[in-house]
Amino acid sequence: MITKGVVAAGHRKTAEAAKIVLQAGGNAFDAVLAAQFAACVVEPVFTSLGGGGFLLAHTARGQDALYDFFTQTPLQRLCETELDFYPIHADFGTTTQEFHIGIGSIAVPGTVKGLFRIHRELCTLPMARIMEPAIAFARRGVKLNKLQAYSFRVLETILTSNAASFALYRSAGEPQRLLIEGERHTQPELADTLELLAQEGEALFYRGGVAQRIIADCRTRGGSLTRDDLAGYRVIKRKPLAFGYRGNRLLTNPPPSSGGVLIAFALKLLEQLDVRALRFGSAAYLSLLARTMEGTNRARAEIADRESSGHATARKLLGERLVRSYRTSILQHGISSRGTTQISVVDSSGNLASMATSNGEGSAYVIPGTGIMLNNMLGEEDINPGGFHQQPPGQRLSSMVSPTLIFRGDGAGMAMGSGGSNRIRTAMLQVLLNLFDFGTSSRTAVNRPRIHFENGLLSIEPGFRPAQLARLEPAFPHQELWGERNLFFGGVHVAGGDAARRRFCGAGDPRRGGAVRVVG
Repeated sequence: MITKGVVAAGHRKTAEAAKIVLQAGGNAFDAVLAAQFAACVVEPVFTSLGGGGFLLAHTARGQDALYDFFTQTPLQRLCETELDFYPIHADFGTTTQEFHIGIGSIAVPGTVKGLFRIHRELCTLPMARIMEPAIAFARRGVKLNKLQAYSFRVLETILTSNAASFALYRSAGEPQRLLIEGERHTQPELADTLELLAQEGEALFYRGGVAQRIIADCRTRGGSLTRDDLAGYRVIKRKPLAFGYRGNRLLTNPPPSSGGVLIAFALKLLEQLDVRALRFGSAAYLSLLARTMEGTNRARAEIADRESSGHATARKLLGERLVRSYRTSILQHGISSRGTTQISVVDSSGNLASMATSNGEGSAYVIPGTGIMLNNMLGEEDINPGGFHQQPPGQRLSSMVSPTLIFRGDGAGMAMGSGGSNRIRTAMLQVLLNLFDFGTSSRTAVNRPRIHFENGLLSIEPGFRPAQLARLEPAFPHQELWGERNLFFGGVHVAGGDAARRRFCGAGDPRRGGAVRVVG
């Protein structure tokens, strides 16, 4: 029996995999797993079986849970001189960003273990059935779309840094270069690995042949992962962070990840202000938005990153006294006269799934014979704010990844989230303001132009009026105007539905290949 529902994701094949599983009678959680396996094939620079992530789940029975299968620090720490760990620059065209890669940048991966835990607890179809679309895409190949081709160019220094990495992404017709838009990307080794994983389960990755290859290479090539790291990895089931805004109930990623708390903090700064009266795109609105981003960054530096990232820190950060002081600081400033993918699924039974996963930018280390590149989470500055290799051993890394569920007063539910490194929280904030303060549709909320303010630089997408931007210059003299919409500004995918009325809608962010599929 077909399950009705909607999926929004970062690639049409990712969304198609979820649709196939819903049509086969699977629920939202079967669908989100199918989509994630497919994303590892068709969005290879955004996600991987060698990374980590989160699922925020709301079941038809009314149960809420956050499955944390993000990466964590290794139990041992090599001397920096022994590590294979070095900087590269990703070129977005308008700006560049530094990351560190190498086998020494790999954190303990959690994706495979997370997907199998979710399958045991929430899914209805056999894992082999869920993985079928992804295996077919890898075996037959998928034509590289414009976004993936652009991402290959941005991360070219990583993808071409060694022979094994280059072999995954090179053109079959012209093997001296990377694949380009329109060329077919086949991944037979990954297809074989997925088939073996369906048969043997997560043990293959954490105790079996794949684990042994990772451990051997880390031992001889400057990596930190050991047998104990992989065998001892555990998925953590957490209580979601819940808060309200404009009469809506929101659930998001709780501590130790900081992204969800910072989004909640930003919304609390704005909740007592009449944002709608400022008019979208006006200089007053853009200034308030940039000041809110600045205040949130300051709160993170002054509080969230300095204290243990637990629920006590979240309570302090979201306490009215602290929020009021930051709000006052923001209002004193007037105007003169980061590799992540998101999958959102809602089904007709009332299940909601918001899954966000990341491989960072990739470490450039490929597990021999598998077609899988492992993450570089130990080399991402945004999740290592205290400096590289400074976090305690065996600790979950904090993340900006913020899968979110929304329950509106009219009974409708929405699942959403974004990719985009340290732009995740600002992208999410702007989409939420569009939905709740300006009352737009999910499609309009996602498609409106965005800004991002960080380290004194105001990055601006096209679509705002030049006269309004000119009014910002005295307060924000350092502006970076982008010529077109870009994945730099995140990729928010929204799936919404009213299970009682069997009505569904969705919005895929075109900045990150957004695709929506409705079943039924």
